[in-house]
Amino acid sequence: MPRNTLLRQLLEERHLTAYQAFEVQFSHAAKNLAKQAGDPRLASVAVSSRQFDRWMSGELKQLPRPDTCRILEKLLGRAARDLFASASVDLPAAPDPLPPDVPASPQVGPPTHDDDPAEILARARQLACGNVDQTTLSFLASRIEAISERYEKDGPDGLWGQTKSLHSMAHTLLAGQQPPSARRELFRVTARVGGLLGYMAVNTGAFPLAEAYCAEALELSRAIGDLDTEMWACGTQSFAAYYAGRYDEANARAAAAVDRAPNHPQAIRLLVNGRARALGKLGDRAQAERAIGRALELSDRHDVPVGLTSCISFSPYGRARTLANALTARVALQDTGHVLRDAEYLDDLVEKSDSAWSRSLVRLDVATAMLQQRGPDVEHAMSLGQQAVILASPLPISSVRQRSRDLYERAAPWRSRPAVREYGEQLRVWGCQPPPAEAG
Repeated sequence: MPRNTLLRQLLEERHLTAYQAFEVQFSHAAKNLAKQAGDPRLASVAVSSRQFDRWMSGELKQLPRPDTCRILEKLLGRAARDLFASASVDLPAAPDPLPPDVPASPQVGPPTHDDDPAEILARARQLACGNVDQTTLSFLASRIEAISERYEKDGPDGLWGQTKSLHSMAHTLLAGQQPPSARRELFRVTARVGGLLGYMAVNTGAFPLAEAYCAEALELSRAIGDLDTEMWACGTQSFAAYYAGRYDEANARAAAAVDRAPNHPQAIRLLVNGRARALGKLGDRAQAERAIGRALELSDRHDVPVGLTSCISFSPYGRARTLANALTARVALQDTGHVLRDAEYLDDLVEKSDSAWSRSLVRLDVATAMLQQRGPDVEHAMSLGQQAVILASPLPISSVRQRSRDLYERAAPWRSRPAVREYGEQLRVWGCQPPPAEAG
């Protein structure tokens, strides 16, 4: 049975019994001590998993090396010799009771205090410092920003692994302790990383997984009153319901979030990506147009980008992305004239963007509108459809696949035409492409 040392007891209290969690906090303590002591060598001190296991089992014949001891003392606020000693202390035997006829001696003088001032201060410092500093928080936030910026170039498959690692790191840090301000920011970061994974899961058609990650993002953001992240997560839940074909649910989720903060910048996305597109699928023209109008009104009121922002960004929707989503809603409503006018306005912004997905999706919307005209332009529509598939083929996502199939179904009356047959063959080949080989 493992010997119960003070070290083991303190690590259990701090939820650091897993080597990975301990390693993160030990590394932070080493770097902090290196700065304080002006000794850069300390920052590279590490503990192996085998050494950690020996410590946890109490199998130690002598204290670790002096540098390791210094870092442990920094991390846990206790002297190394005490950390590796037994946590149990033998209590002195109770004195025999006094005979009933012998009165107790009156207490003389003030009570004796055995509190150690140094220990009180060490505990306070440990609580104030925790396992996360501003450098770590800034690093986590910068990784979220980098993933958002690269998403439309690398896609969910290219970024899933490192986003999952970031998520794991954030949870490991949360298992430790932080002062309130740092813990609040760590909650926010963890919620956003979970939100990114939820959005990526929608783009790969993994809807139950998307729901789980979005639920986590909502739980953590609500715990700290982070309305911005909460509304973004609600928008992603609506987004997932839309691509799962649950249009009533997509509209209801977005509407409930908008009611929470009708004038918030995140309401732009909820209105146009969540409500308007779902209402378009449901055939509710009046409500869809109201949602689009309100989204554009909020875009004018808030300081939002003019160009096409990243689809996964936590920033509010820019006007171009708002109009691109309105385009999709109006395609569903068969408002052909409006679709073609807006597409012409968007053309320059979309073509200059780095987003192959946006260029692909706008082409698919315009192609569908061309089939909805009184005089359908089938050849042009199929040409745009083929361009859309070529643009999205390197990084296919569920939204492009779905709208590509929808276009082909819309072209059913003209299946005998060569242009439609060619587009159908292109879709067949694309759908049968084998998955990319695993690296290594």
